[in-house]
Formats: sequence, structure tokens, C-alpha cells
Amino acid sequence: MPSPVLFQYPRVLSIAGSDSGGGAGIQADLKTFAALGCFGMTAITALTAQNTLGVRSIHAVPLAILRDQIDAVVEDIGVDAVKIGMLHSAATVREAAAALQRHQLRTVVLDPVMIATSGAVLIDDEAVDVLVRELFPLATVITPNLDEAALLVKETLRTEADMEQAARKLLEMGAPAVLLKGGHLSGDTVSDLLLARDAAPVWLRAPRIASGNTHGTGCTLSSAIASHLALGADLVQAVRQSRDFVRSALQAGAPVRTGAGSGPLNHGFAPHAMQLRPLP
Repeated sequence: MPSPVLFQYPRVLSIAGSDSGGGAGIQADLKTFAALGCFGMTAITALTAQNTLGVRSIHAVPLAILRDQIDAVVEDIGVDAVKIGMLHSAATVREAAAALQRHQLRTVVLDPVMIATSGAVLIDDEAVDVLVRELFPLATVITPNLDEAALLVKETLRTEADMEQAARKLLEMGAPAVLLKGGHLSGDTVSDLLLARDAAPVWLRAPRIASGNTHGTGCTLSSAIASHLALGADLVQAVRQSRDFVRSALQAGAPVRTGAGSGPLNHGFAPHAMQLRPLP
């Protein structure tokens, strides 16, 4: 006789691009969800042909297929938290925003992927404008790196004071909370800033980890935050725990050779069992 159904998994949906090299995008997201004990699902926005050396080509997924992916998993399995990554066009941004509103998805981590590691801009001006206008207000937190924040506020960011000023501008642009990642600042300390409306700034500082394997760091951090929110943490707890996870994955992956370029983190350094929660 089958056991009675009493539980469900914490469910996290990634709306992002696919990285054929496995280090970033939905592949990094799924590894992170699993490592933290969550059930991961995906809605792929674009297929990329890439490896540790760079991106060879990108193929956009038709909007109807993107819409169907989101609707299929939400309507059947359900979603506790969403991570949004690569949205390469204004139409894709609008599709994602419409899905969040259609399904009333309220726990959303938006990683505004705009700048490649090479420095290439991956999103056009129209898409940036739509991202700010339509997705910022629907997010729980946005997680830009220094270059992406600079593109959004149209200023060069060189100091922690610049970071705080930029974070406040991003709040004024509609984001409820901002985790501004300062890893691109010079120095031996990495400083990240979490700033929410009507809250004091939370600075998170730690020694820089020396590693050539940093591909997918931003994807991993944002998907870890979504996982911890799905597990019931508040935003500050989720950011702190996710930052610790990424640092440990960086450290564990530092001595490993994967490909000839910037390799991935070690997402599986200490995996958690799948978490269970009582059915509502």
C-alpha cells in the first residue's frame, strides 16, 4: 500500500539561458538548487554554445515556448521562488514580467545579466528600459554586479561610497531591494552591499579568494538566494547564507582544472538532502 502523501519539496524555478559548458546559466542554477536541498525547474530563454573560453553562438527560444515552459511547471508543480537570469531582448523581458503577474509569483530574485566576462554588452537599450520599468517592481531583490549597476545608473563605480549611491538610485528606479556585488573593485577584500527600502545598509565583507574558476559565480549566488528564500529564510539571512555557499564553492573549485579558460565553481562540495515541507 503506498505511503500517504504528506510533504512537498521547496520548489524553485529558473528563468534563464542555457550554458552548454555547464558552469553558468540554468545548469549552475540546477546544481545550486539541488545542493541546497530544493527541487529545481527551468524555463529556458536562450540556448548558448559556450565553454570555459567564451560564447560561440546564441539562439533565442521562441516566446510561445518560453511562456509554455513557465505555465506548465507553475500550473502543475507550483513555484515557491523564482530566479531570473539572462533575458536578451525587450520581448523576452515582457514575457517574463507577464508570467510573474499572471501566476502571482511574489518571491523573485532578478539577476540582471547585462555584461559578459569579456566586457561585451549582452542586452540592448530597449531591453534595459523594459527591465527597469516592468521587472524591477516585481522583484524581491535584484543582484547586479558592479559593471551592470554602472550601466543601469550610467555612472562609473570605483568605491564603496559609489556603490551605496548607486544602490540608492536603483531603489529609486523601482527595485524593492538591491544586492550590489563589489567583486570587481580592486583590493584584497570583496565588499557586497545589501540595501532595501527603509532599511540600513548591510555590508558584507570577506577576503578575496584566489581562483581562476569563477565562471557562473553570479548565477550561483542569485539561485542560492532564491533557494534560501524558498526554504523560509528572510532576505538578509538568505543573502548571508548564499554568499557563504558561493565562497565555499569557489574555494573548493579553485584547485580543479575544467577546460582551458575560466572554469566552474564546485557546487557539490557539501550537498544537502532534499528538504521536505508539510503539504499545505
